[in-house]
Amino acid sequence: MAASLPTSELKEQLRAMFVGKTLNEVPTPSVVLDLAKLEVNCERMLEATGRLGLLWRAHIKSHKTTELTRLQVGDTLTTPVSLIVSTVTEAENIVPLLQEYQSRGRPVNVLFSFPLFPTAVPRLTTFTSTLGRDSLTLMIDHPSQLTALAPIAATTTHPPLVFLKIDTSYGRAGVPPNTPACAALIDAVLDAEARGLCTLHGVYAHAGHSYGAREGVEDVLGYLAGEFRGLADVARQIQGKGGRDRGRGLVLSVGATPTATVVQQRGVFSQGGGEVERLVGELRGEGFVLEVHAGVYPTLDMQQLATHARDASLMTADDVAISVLAEVASIYPGRGANGTTEALINAGSLALGREPVADKGKVPGQDYAGWGFLMPWGLDNPVPGPDFPRVHDGWKVGRISQEHGILTWQGKKEDEVPLEYGQRVRVWPNHSCIAGSGFNWYLIVDSRNKGREDEVVDVWPRWRGW
Repeated sequence: MAASLPTSELKEQLRAMFVGKTLNEVPTPSVVLDLAKLEVNCERMLEATGRLGLLWRAHIKSHKTTELTRLQVGDTLTTPVSLIVSTVTEAENIVPLLQEYQSRGRPVNVLFSFPLFPTAVPRLTTFTSTLGRDSLTLMIDHPSQLTALAPIAATTTHPPLVFLKIDTSYGRAGVPPNTPACAALIDAVLDAEARGLCTLHGVYAHAGHSYGAREGVEDVLGYLAGEFRGLADVARQIQGKGGRDRGRGLVLSVGATPTATVVQQRGVFSQGGGEVERLVGELRGEGFVLEVHAGVYPTLDMQQLATHARDASLMTADDVAISVLAEVASIYPGRGANGTTEALINAGSLALGREPVADKGKVPGQDYAGWGFLMPWGLDNPVPGPDFPRVHDGWKVGRISQEHGILTWQGKKEDEVPLEYGQRVRVWPNHSCIAGSGFNWYLIVDSRNKGREDEVVDVWPRWRGW
């Protein structure tokens, strides 16, 4: 079926094909989302940020769907809708939903999170012209990017908002705080603001290196404190250049799924020596506004389990909402380590991705070198527990190539759970963003439907392209 059809038309055709069928009746490989788990994961994030008085900005690049965006922002709420996209295509496809929210009186804003590049400008100009003032925020981490702002400001008559991208040790994008490059960027943006080319909205950090957390909540809080410290230094520099009023209302946006979702833990700010609590109090007292952002938290995956960013009351393997449905295509008795069996499934790197879980073992890859883990669906496979990734007995995807996934047994040979030719299995992937990108749509099931947990209840088309 052509994925180039309009999304609404494609969705209706897909629903006619799949709704009412079970996971034993659909093609493999397919990517599956559990609606019950998605809703819980999204509600926990909305509850926590609301309770703590934090602004919330949802990243939609992981799933690229209208339906899951609704869950992330709370479809029936009246709060502002703040989103993050990584591609212009995501921004363009979410316009109808944002217009719907505007018609209900909800302010909308989309952050194009990739540092601004020239070829994105015409399409982003159209986007903000359609949705109006304050609908677009741009990411800036080098003064030369500011030259691209003039066409947007001139065409729309309302200059875009901008975040300064700050690198708090991740090393992917952004300027480090307290450096000449950061000072030069601040000066350039304030000058562009004075010329009417933009409005400085805030400073932004992404703690992608928090994926390496392994020791629980306090470990993740250390990364979160690092984000707050780095942004505080830059915000205070901005305040110093523009006076106290310039800093008041400036947004400090922190997060990655570990450092954003850790706030779901009750009393979290007072843990880890209370440094985060102290920083939050100081920054609010100085007039700054605090925001958190995250993207992969609705689906979760093996990488997020490994961080232990929340305790077992808030995150276990049972909270992972994404799986890749595959079939056992061949079995190889005795070929694995210590005489264990290996098996071939029809889901390799094109279905699962080839991004490893960040491994903090003494020997890289020693703790967990897999590419996905079989969920206990139709077989009594052990599930990753509180000691994952150091301890993880059971069937995992041990090796992959493009279409081929090799299941390997982790544990004693005598404990091996048997597999059969033609058996369907579901794989929890390492990274849900990459796994989803191999498919044109998600099949939706709902584990609350007792006795019909494997029945497809909806199909969500994914947006494709850049």
